[in-house]
Amino acid sequence: MPLRGVSDKATTLPRLYRSPLEPSHWLVWTDDGWFRFPAKLDGWAERSAATNVSSQKLQRVPLRMAFNTGLIESFELQVRNRAA
Repeated sequence: MPLRGVSDKATTLPRLYRSPLEPSHWLVWTDDGWFRFPAKLDGWAERSAATNVSSQKLQRVPLRMAFNTGLIESFELQVRNRAA
């Protein structure tokens, strides 16, 4: 079963957030829900479902800040596959 995170039926761009409680991780909202992943090269491959997100003080940040994590590349791949 493929990892969830960016559905092949995604209709909206993922929304990227940073939490002062977890400075070494990104939090992202996708059509499949909330995910947490390390803020490092290819960190998206280590994503996991995020819990208790509503209790955190999140700051929305530009999606481009997650470059080289695999998140943006994953979404672009899904968009390309849908267009083909």
